[in-house]
Amino acid sequence: MKSSFQSPPHKQQQKLLARLLIVIPPPFLTFASGVTLGIIVSFFLQTMPVPFTIQSTQISLILGNGRSSNDNNINLTDPKFTVKRKGLRGYLSLDSILHDMTDDELLWRASMVPMTTVYPYRRVPKVAFLFLTRGDLPFAPLWDKFFKGNQGLYSIYVHTDPGFNGSVAPEGTVFDGRRIPSKIVTWGGLNMMEAERRLLGNALLDMSNQRFVLLSEACIPLVKFRTVYEYLTESTTSFVESYDRPGRDQRGRYRPRMSPKIRGTDWRKGSQWFEMDRAMALLVISDDKYYSVFRKHCQSSCYIDEHYIPTLLHVMGRSSRKEIANADRSLTWVDWSKGGAHPARFVRTQVTVELLQSLKRANNGSSCVYNGENNDLCHLFARKFHPNALDRLMRFSWKAMGF
Repeated sequence: MKSSFQSPPHKQQQKLLARLLIVIPPPFLTFASGVTLGIIVSFFLQTMPVPFTIQSTQISLILGNGRSSNDNNINLTDPKFTVKRKGLRGYLSLDSILHDMTDDELLWRASMVPMTTVYPYRRVPKVAFLFLTRGDLPFAPLWDKFFKGNQGLYSIYVHTDPGFNGSVAPEGTVFDGRRIPSKIVTWGGLNMMEAERRLLGNALLDMSNQRFVLLSEACIPLVKFRTVYEYLTESTTSFVESYDRPGRDQRGRYRPRMSPKIRGTDWRKGSQWFEMDRAMALLVISDDKYYSVFRKHCQSSCYIDEHYIPTLLHVMGRSSRKEIANADRSLTWVDWSKGGAHPARFVRTQVTVELLQSLKRANNGSSCVYNGENNDLCHLFARKFHPNALDRLMRFSWKAMGF
């Protein structure tokens, strides 16, 4: 006899669910469970008393890069968030000649070289005039006359004593704003060569500068600007004086402790007043192997400014077994005929048209070699001239120099 007792409703539901679990395949059960869970969570989020809305973009920001979700609310069209476009021009030269780079930072930045030979802009080669001075430039009016009408073909850089508080040139000349960050320089000292490298480094920051001329406050031009520009930009060589001669003030300055990096047969001497192309300028400012030897051993009466660059070029040519394109002569005329530690200086009464014209040729009055051929124009600049010679130089400039 069957019992009349019936199971409670929840017991019957449990038995029915158990039978269904046996019949329903596991994959379908998993799918159904997921759908059920989704419905429950959705109902839960909609009925919560506290707002709990999260945008998918906010979740990706938090999980993806650790930034705050508030970053998603930035309006990039707001003028305060707009960035001025830095085009190619900003990489070709500095906006200002002034900067706060150390010497190491400057030379590192200046030594960067584009590897491609195709220029993505119209390149007009410029000549960089590097003035190494102790104070002002007494011949600034003459140089201003020399540069007039040739904007865009030259750059000017002036390195003077940092303690000099005056103006390097009268206001309104081409020298306005051309004074670079400088350091103290002593005659014949290591800091003289450091100043030359500093000038080269600053000039190399301008990618248009292709030729580099070192001058002093006692230098003058001997020809007009266009002649200088064509002579340099069309030359196949640089112009760094270099020679090997016996004597106390030449081979006698070599320090045996420089060996083996710099041998006695490598030692060279020449005028510090150079003119070089961009490739050679990069070689000079990026060298540390041989410059460190000079820095350590070329002290006191060694006069690094007369030996470092000529010796560097010889060593690099020997080590690479490739001839350096150098004319081994300077383009700056200097009179050493009187002997001594300093060249002769011309005062006002000595300045004549005949003198200025004669200085353009070689020291012995002969011709020189330019691009493999004999040429009567051997010097583009001359020194030393006394400041009192300015008025006669200005008067004779058209007849003697062509400007």
